[in-house]
Amino acid sequence: MSKIFTPTNQQRLTNVAVVRIKKAGKRFEIACYRNKVVSWRNQVEKDIDEVLQTHTVFMNVSKGQVAKKEDLIKAFGSEDQTEICKEILKKGELQVSDKERHSQIDSMFKDIATTVADKCLNPELKRPYPVTMIEKAMKDIHYSVKPHQSTKQQALQVIKLLKESIPIERAQMRLRIVLKGKESKKWKEKLLKFEGLSIEKEDRIEDQLTIIFLVDPGHFKAIDEMVRTETKGSSVLEILSYKEMVLGDEYL
Repeated sequence: MSKIFTPTNQQRLTNVAVVRIKKAGKRFEIACYRNKVVSWRNQVEKDIDEVLQTHTVFMNVSKGQVAKKEDLIKAFGSEDQTEICKEILKKGELQVSDKERHSQIDSMFKDIATTVADKCLNPELKRPYPVTMIEKAMKDIHYSVKPHQSTKQQALQVIKLLKESIPIERAQMRLRIVLKGKESKKWKEKLLKFEGLSIEKEDRIEDQLTIIFLVDPGHFKAIDEMVRTETKGSSVLEILSYKEMVLGDEYL
């Protein structure tokens, strides 16, 4: 009985999603699990093994043609297949059918709108927007989803764009900071330099100053870093509310 010969540079895979990139005049492809590529790009999926069907770079996935070592080194400056797969995942084009592409874009559009609705409010009413209203506003400005960019990044871009058409702002955080010592006045002045920060209440007992204030979430990291490093542990920062808004029935 004759043996079937299978070339060593060929691998057969089925039910795959292909991500493709062209570099140094060559085409390189990787085989991924469906629905995992977007999760990886959105940083939802962290395990590369859940995304890749195999840690192999191909010239052609459907034909099972594996990329040559010299081609990988020329194009990527490395022969580390896993790292090359990660680069292709990040920069490559996901090969999908028109139906799948429309479904993916529609899903991302809804995710972006949901993220915007969750992070923002109408500053005039101090109330959140319904997701449906954000979706309508995005359509009104003709926003086009970017498949290679995370929904979080796009949500931040959408917020800036929507400000030109509807009253919308990031929901502020309510924080409390306890400042101790003679330097408390200086730290208060530093706080007030953050754009949009507003003090709601402050109390002083001897050399201890307690301030409750509202601030854009985008400034939290910098304020936290300032408190931890510059005050040398003598002050405390607390989160009282992640989103300060009036809750109640959604309005139309």
